[in-house]
Amino acid sequence: MSRNRAAVVAAVFVVFAVVAAYLVYTNQGGGGKNVRFDVTVTHADTMKPSELNVHQNDMVTINITSDTDGEVHLHGYDIHFDNIAGKVTTHAFKADKSGTFEIEWESTSHHLGDLVVAP
Repeated sequence: MSRNRAAVVAAVFVVFAVVAAYLVYTNQGGGGKNVRFDVTVTHADTMKPSELNVHQNDMVTINITSDTDGEVHLHGYDIHFDNIAGKVTTHAFKADKSGTFEIEWESTSHHLGDLVVAP
């Protein structure tokens, strides 16, 4: 009987260790940080920086300054930046989806850059 109890206790310990290791592993990897980008759009066709890299679950703040009135659209997250020339437009959001998401000048569908969200 004591051998069976020891085996059960050992099995429970192993399962607990595996679950704990999995939870620690999935909660690491760079997620959950506050990330800020100051982006400049010039002539509605150039964005600097053109690639914004974050990790899934990061809190992202994007500040866009443009020299032209118009809308910048972040696809996948469906975020619209309604820009007035010379003014900063800001959006903050949680990067809860991984992948590469196009950033475009909405009126011309011109590709400005990408938001890259690593898992």
